[in-house]
Amino acid sequence: MKNFNISSDIIPIGELKKQLSQCLKNIRSTGHPLVITQNGKPAGVLISPAEYDELVHNQRFVESVGRGLADIESGNVYSTTELKEELRSRRAARDS
Repeated sequence: MKNFNISSDIIPIGELKKQLSQCLKNIRSTGHPLVITQNGKPAGVLISPAEYDELVHNQRFVESVGRGLADIESGNVYSTTELKEELRSRRAARDS
């Protein structure tokens, strides 16, 4: 995630409504997220589509690693020999 600038990356919702187009342009050009406040408190964060995609990708990666670690802890693993045999079997089934 890009650096966050407190002086320019926080905006009240009323100001966002007035300057939405310009805010979206700034997010695309700077890559900085925009914190939206309501009644002086953080209410949401606006990020670029690319930043969102990266966050989702990273979350899925971390979840995948977590599933792998859980499999290891539960003993749900293949030895190298078992893995090679399983792959051979799947390839043979696919190719026939």
